[in-house]
Amino acid sequence: MRLPKSAHTEQPWRIHQFTRDFRVEDVWSFRAPGAGPDDFPVMIEALKAAYDNRTDPAAVRFLFAVRWKLGGLLGWDDAKAGLGKRVASLRDRLPADLAQTIAKATPCTDPFAEVYQLETEAARELANRTVHDIMHLGWVATDDGGYELRMAALVKPNGIFGRAYMAAIAPFRYLIIYPSLTRQWEAAWLKAAGSRPK
Repeated sequence: MRLPKSAHTEQPWRIHQFTRDFRVEDVWSFRAPGAGPDDFPVMIEALKAAYDNRTDPAAVRFLFAVRWKLGGLLGWDDAKAGLGKRVASLRDRLPADLAQTIAKATPCTDPFAEVYQLETEAARELANRTVHDIMHLGWVATDDGGYELRMAALVKPNGIFGRAYMAAIAPFRYLIIYPSLTRQWEAAWLKAAGSRPK
């Protein structure tokens, strides 16, 4: 479910210390029935496993195939456009206590690089010629006594082109990508929760 940007900015996340030059683009919530306060690491592992074994709907596969094809043809995803080249990694801004959490993170094959992972929040990033993007994940108590995952996309577009690109893909994010992600992530949680010892 899409949330107002305040659902991210009003939380006491560590990420706020390092991303004042980024804008909050999207905030989305994902249900986690039966989750407790210590289940954030379980959710993160479930999401990574789901990515590595994903079966995206045809529309999602098509959109990403088009995006990667365009990126290859136009050089959007060249190594020179990425982290440590066109832009510095967010990891360069971290204090020691956050930087040392990277080594404990389980690898994933998605395009994002780990920034840090704590007990209730994590950050991952990617960069190309269009944008520097931070995916922030946080664990939040709900009014019914449970917990939910919140994902915030924090972006720093690369000039006018980057801003135009973000505007152009907005309908696809809201109508196709995020609804599909919601189904996948919520199913991943249910699978992980169902496999835990009773």
